[in-house]
Amino acid sequence: MDLKLILEVENLTVGTADGARPVLEGVGLKLHAGEIVGVYGETGAGKTVLSRALADWLPPGLSYRSGKVLFAGHDILDRRAGAGKAVIGRDIAYIGSKPQSAMDPTLPVGVQIVEKLRAVRPEWSPATCRDRVIQLLTEVRIPSPEERFHDYPSKFSGGMMQRVMIVDAIAAEPAVLIADNVTQPLDVTIGAQIVALLGDLAHRHRMGTVYLASSLATLSQFGGRTAVLGEGRIVEERPFADLIADPRTETTRRAIEAVPKIWAVGEKPPAPAVAPVPLMRIREATRTYRIRRRGTFNSYNAVQAVRGVSFDILTGENFGIVGESGCGKSTLTRLLAWLETPDAGAIELAGVSLAALSSRDLLAKRAEFQLLLQDPYNALPPRTTVGRMIEEGLRIRGEGGKGLRDKVLAAMAEVGLPARLYDQLPNTLSTGDRQRISIARALILSPRLLILDETLSSIDQREQAKLIDLFAGLQKKNDLTYVFISHDLAMVRKVCTRIAVMYLGKIVEIADNHDLFFAPRHPYTKALLSAAPTLEDKPFDAGEYLLEGEPPSPIDIPPGCSFASRCPLAFARCRAETPELREWRPGAFAACHLVETEAAAAAA
Repeated sequence: MDLKLILEVENLTVGTADGARPVLEGVGLKLHAGEIVGVYGETGAGKTVLSRALADWLPPGLSYRSGKVLFAGHDILDRRAGAGKAVIGRDIAYIGSKPQSAMDPTLPVGVQIVEKLRAVRPEWSPATCRDRVIQLLTEVRIPSPEERFHDYPSKFSGGMMQRVMIVDAIAAEPAVLIADNVTQPLDVTIGAQIVALLGDLAHRHRMGTVYLASSLATLSQFGGRTAVLGEGRIVEERPFADLIADPRTETTRRAIEAVPKIWAVGEKPPAPAVAPVPLMRIREATRTYRIRRRGTFNSYNAVQAVRGVSFDILTGENFGIVGESGCGKSTLTRLLAWLETPDAGAIELAGVSLAALSSRDLLAKRAEFQLLLQDPYNALPPRTTVGRMIEEGLRIRGEGGKGLRDKVLAAMAEVGLPARLYDQLPNTLSTGDRQRISIARALILSPRLLILDETLSSIDQREQAKLIDLFAGLQKKNDLTYVFISHDLAMVRKVCTRIAVMYLGKIVEIADNHDLFFAPRHPYTKALLSAAPTLEDKPFDAGEYLLEGEPPSPIDIPPGCSFASRCPLAFARCRAETPELREWRPGAFAACHLVETEAAAAAA
């Protein structure tokens, strides 16, 4: 490693204007060229404030109280010297955790990156900037980079958009990259790819990187010097292996205990459904969207989002659906919640076809199945009080009167919200409390089925554990059935009884919890498990199964098995014939020619 010191933080303290307790206090950190330094902190520890301070980009309402951030010996926080203006965006670059909102939706991504590059590197010609951007789009493994250069942000998945943001950050050849929780919103395979990509880029470009994360398991993939941030202070800083083997502070010990265990002995999955009776049936559900081709008026592409999906959700069970970004999970969620109707196939709830219901009957039936969304900030109206939000579902159904407030307060108490929040707006509430409001809004209608679309992915592991316990208690009390749509395999392992694995619009495997995590049959399932962020030894080697790139386009799905182009075990039949989802043992299904071949060999 090049031991040249390029960034040094000295006694950095950041606080609010009202003089309250500092958000960051006495923080010190050093970064060398080509080095990746990890910073761990749970929600509220000050990670994002630290990351923004290193780029001299503090959120409104915060200010520097003391300290320095030295780049090449110059303090970028010194307003008199003006050192920060010269280096931010060029020598020091920043990537955040919300790639989809980081760019102007009205301009192609390549055009935006070139504009920024021209601003910080005025000595480079437009042609040089364009060539540089296309070269980096290739380097971060975005397919067809010259074509994608002209695509708008809405055309990119979360994983691809995060790669675009990496290009945006490193295009000016920075010496320092600040990466703040960049894999938190991504599924495990794409997150593992991004972590590997950042490590490769840091080594190849000799770029010092500060990688901030709310998961120690994510930082384990770097394995270098790691700092633990607790209540705005760095409480411990050592090589990662030493930190895990011999934690010296309670904050570090708590962080290690919070890392989910997937395969550990003693981690028991939930019990199977009490009554193996289907509550919801999905049969050959298909959903295709028509997207206008760029540059045409009446020519369209067909996006095959969900392709002939069939499964049952049993009464009283926790059914999980996992898969990468772009696999069709969100579209399937909208079908299950009847926010969209399938082009073909059927969805039944308690034996009743949803398509056959009148508008009036459907409104009544909707109370039985409720959807909880991922983003509790955009899901809640900011100018509506908590009580008014929770009672809305009852008002839509004609309920009112004096008893309404009592029902709302009872629902709030059930999910752990204090009564004093009834007349408050949600703008001061934490992410966890916002999700509790969403849960109360659903529960007040006495549903039988809750569909949770990445509901727990936006909160830290400690708050997530509290909500998982809450869901378990509510299930026992109210006889609820859950569908968890998630990319968090550790959470799925902990709470789901049966799991379906989705790839490019199809279900490729369904199995009970133990079989899926210990004896999966489909290569794609093994790839997902190999990428799971954990401190455990994994039964599936990432070097053998970790996927590169993203699935084929749903506009142009190749013949045969749609996973064949990424499968390490594919053979000729896979590229010619589409495998069917077959039951290889009671209750276990897989869509893979290898499983059929193995079953035939065993029967011979």
